[in-house]
Amino acid sequence: MFDTILIANRGEIACRVMETAQSMGVACVAVYSDADAQAKHVAMADRAVHIGGAAPADSYLRGDVIIQAALDTGAQAIHPGYGFLSENPDFVEAVEAAGLVFIGPSASAIRAMGLKDAAKALMVEAGVPVVPGYHGADQSDDLLAAEAEKIGYPVLIKAVAGGGGKGMRQVDTAAGFHEALASARSEAKTAFGNADVLVEKFVSKPRHIEVQVFGDGSRAVHLFERDCSLQRRHQKVIEEAPAPDMTPEIRAAMGAAAVRAAEAIGYAGAGTVEFIVDGSNGLNADGFFFMEMNTRLQVEHPVTEAITGVDLVEWQLRVAAGEALPAAQEDLGISGHAFEARLYAEDVPKGFLPATGTLTHLQFPDGCRADSGVRAGDVISPFYDPMIAKVIVHGPTRDVALARLRTALSGTQVGGTVTNLAFLGALAGHKGFGRGEVDTGLIARDLDDLVAAPQAAPSHAVAAGMVALGLDRPAGDTGFALWAPLRRSLTLVHGDADIALTVDVLSATAQDWVVDGTAVAVRRVGALWHIDGQVAPDVARAGAQITVFDGYGLAYGVVDPLERASAAGGDGNLIEAPMPGLVRAVFAKAGQAVKAGERLAILEAMKMEHSLLAVRDGIVAEVLVDEGAQVEAGAALVQLEPEA
Repeated sequence: MFDTILIANRGEIACRVMETAQSMGVACVAVYSDADAQAKHVAMADRAVHIGGAAPADSYLRGDVIIQAALDTGAQAIHPGYGFLSENPDFVEAVEAAGLVFIGPSASAIRAMGLKDAAKALMVEAGVPVVPGYHGADQSDDLLAAEAEKIGYPVLIKAVAGGGGKGMRQVDTAAGFHEALASARSEAKTAFGNADVLVEKFVSKPRHIEVQVFGDGSRAVHLFERDCSLQRRHQKVIEEAPAPDMTPEIRAAMGAAAVRAAEAIGYAGAGTVEFIVDGSNGLNADGFFFMEMNTRLQVEHPVTEAITGVDLVEWQLRVAAGEALPAAQEDLGISGHAFEARLYAEDVPKGFLPATGTLTHLQFPDGCRADSGVRAGDVISPFYDPMIAKVIVHGPTRDVALARLRTALSGTQVGGTVTNLAFLGALAGHKGFGRGEVDTGLIARDLDDLVAAPQAAPSHAVAAGMVALGLDRPAGDTGFALWAPLRRSLTLVHGDADIALTVDVLSATAQDWVVDGTAVAVRRVGALWHIDGQVAPDVARAGAQITVFDGYGLAYGVVDPLERASAAGGDGNLIEAPMPGLVRAVFAKAGQAVKAGERLAILEAMKMEHSLLAVRDGIVAEVLVDEGAQVEAGAALVQLEPEA
């Protein structure tokens, strides 16, 4: 076994690898960028090496610098985590050329599966079923359009390199093919440096079921399946294992196909074979098709660990150190059911835009596993994926596990940034999902209900108001006067609405509040405050921002009347950057007449492209940014002339 390894990654996965490696007595070297100098994975490591600037191209994608850091610190092996260099065969070869061990598959195995078109041809040879489609080298627009016609709409355009939904577009009719093709190519080029695409038949009621495989370079086993069908724009949201309605016969067929795929390329280490499954008539042994193989550890690997009792990172280290597979297929079994929910810093009402900010509060309830790369006080950076944590639960049955997921999500507390927590809670409570009726279109069909904001009640405003005025403390410093109640007032803001509050402090244990005309009684009973008879929720404050931990976290701002009076008002004619990012393209020109909904610019953030649209008809007065500029959230991009 190695005595020291370097982890060529950051965030949650770097912390996850360290937990297992250090428990095995293996020392860990972290690498970090300028933005990550104070990050959790740096604090956890036995040693840490600075490797460059905040942008991934200046740090986590610098393979030569990472290899040198491993040599300088005496590491014998490099664990790539997922993302960044984890599926880069050139990096694997460079690691091995330096006399180090790459904890993962060979460069040849990664290359075999790295391009979706070549991988599918290989799978056909191995007897693995594939989706009908065009995977050829000719990338001319007209040929791709003709192939789409042959396949029959709807079709999927997919980047041949990479994954994660980037460079992927669904096209329902021939009329939209060329525009979707150009968009997919642009995004693929940005994310992967390769604009080539393939075209596949779109399965009308698809399920995304993947099989965890593990090999030692000559033979492989599977550790059963995960259902990853709950997706939004091809991004996984909640994963589970095993898949609902899976029969032993279909599980055996999919597992055998996945093992054939792994053994066909001499696979070593942890990998995932992803299948698209036709769920229109239930699961069938002839209704699953190879989609791609991820030659690395997956984000959702904890649900497999939960149902099998296997630590996949431990297996990775042991096999990379020269051991044979730790278990035979007949030794592996399924125990219970597990779910994983991906908690992100996202502004759901604004279309799930990635968010930034300082985490002023972060706490997870007992009874769940929370894999996280951040702590309270850490910054969600615009340079990297905005994941806060993965919330994982396990139970003896699917119903029990799902109930535990709902409890875990409702008890998770995040302050300082907007999150998708309420969205995850709505999904966990979705009746169809509860019945196991899952497919990749579920979220899109019910999106309006799933993104509905939690309703704030007067009691929530009171909980925030108590903290704002310091009235949550039970001591005699609450400021009440013995001869009469002390009346105080304040204004809070929640969303776009102002909330007027007044309070009569009757005693150290009694307060009467009025919230926009609604009376709310607050009394202290024993050690706890009660608001209208209910125990007051937990509350956290950071400056003028107060988060009430009910309804998955309700944010309130404390209004300073003097600041509000002096604040300049906007004229509504300015198009601003909704988040930090790179201005990929600018279409607006001064003097141009634009219509509401017309695309004015493209902002790239988190390797995804976001179109900025005109909110009304008007004339462009001024373009305030150039293509290629890096901008912060709120930066002025385009100014429209005032309405007449």
